[in-house]
Amino acid sequence: MTEPMPNAYVPGKGALAPAEAALVERRLRLLGPAYRLFYETPVHLVRGEGVWLYDPEGNAYLDTYNNVASVGHSHPHVVAAMARQAGTLASHTRYLHETILDYSERLLATFPAPLEHVMFTCTGSEANDLALRIARHRTGGTGVIVTENAYHGVTLAVSTISPSLGPGVPSADWVRVIPPPDPRRLGPDTGAAFADEVRRAIAELTAAGIRPAALIVDTIFSSDGVFAAPEGLLAPAAEAIRAAGGLFIADEVQPGFGRTGTAMWGFQRHGVVPDMVSLGKPMGNGYPVAALVLCPEVVADFGARGRYFNTFGGNAVAAAVAAAVLDVIETEGLQENALRTGARFAEALQSLAARHDALGQIRGAGLFLGVDIVTEGAPDSALAARVVNDLRAARVLISATGPAAHVLKIRPPLVFDRDHADLFCERLDTVLTVLGR
Repeated sequence: MTEPMPNAYVPGKGALAPAEAALVERRLRLLGPAYRLFYETPVHLVRGEGVWLYDPEGNAYLDTYNNVASVGHSHPHVVAAMARQAGTLASHTRYLHETILDYSERLLATFPAPLEHVMFTCTGSEANDLALRIARHRTGGTGVIVTENAYHGVTLAVSTISPSLGPGVPSADWVRVIPPPDPRRLGPDTGAAFADEVRRAIAELTAAGIRPAALIVDTIFSSDGVFAAPEGLLAPAAEAIRAAGGLFIADEVQPGFGRTGTAMWGFQRHGVVPDMVSLGKPMGNGYPVAALVLCPEVVADFGARGRYFNTFGGNAVAAAVAAAVLDVIETEGLQENALRTGARFAEALQSLAARHDALGQIRGAGLFLGVDIVTEGAPDSALAARVVNDLRAARVLISATGPAAHVLKIRPPLVFDRDHADLFCERLDTVLTVLGR
């Protein structure tokens, strides 16, 4: 089909149409106050295809944010696999069934030894929660080290290791936070400096009588502001936590499944093999499937002393869908596309930055990019919010991240190509020009 062109730029906040205003009121009444909507003028979506999302009037929005639909919205191969398996058998993992085993073999083949077991969940939150349980059992400790604006999920346990949820969700007393790598001081000693922060947190835990259990890191520091360089920076930190008797957990929910381009998994860029790896959102292209991949010795005693069961985790439909996602990544060369298109995208953004003072440092790997929005070189969250909302008015969907919410978080479906990147940059150029920035 001919790809749609989003409507021309319309600056400023728009009024909600009566139908959408009614939906907002209904949503608040039914779902309560804890939910949030994107944008000053919320987007009402009814369908998706590839990198495009559509509202009820048929307007197309370029999706540069949603890694859930990692191989493209409503991919026909994935949808067909889901329907076929749902029409045949949909049950849990306590019966023998080949699909979960076939998929597990394929998935584990993408990991280095000794990551040889996989335990299935429905969400990345559950996977990280399970990782904490196993880490505590394995080490006898409870202390967890995370980065300052990390996000690892929403269960009771992992919400307390997710500082990005804000002060309304305080960290537990067994959590210590450390700064992410400093993007202004990237170099050969960046990994050593990050490891020093890990050791400082270990010392604080030990002084408080808390034995360290784990360091958990999103391997591209998604919520901290997207820090991908230098490669290798995580290896010294993993050594530091292991020297203290803890485990290293790589959270691949956002950077995994080929998004960084040079590797299937973000941790592979850093020359380290984690003790456990959590997977989530992109795994099922919208179907709720997630997993924890781990070394056998880490889970051996945990499994011997207690059982693990998840009614929907790894059910036959989930396994079929996840296998279809791997099919698409492999047959359509999406990891290679992430590397190629991501490099072109970063170059185009650098060219824009030469013309717009509001664009600061550009970071990332593959199709995971972060762009600082600044005023006179300082983070400007208000301007970032304006850019995000004005791009929405231009029918381009994006969001912001980082502790100051001043970093454009660019994380499109992996089928994103150079024409889509050029369109994004064209619209960003227009937005910044209208804003005089």
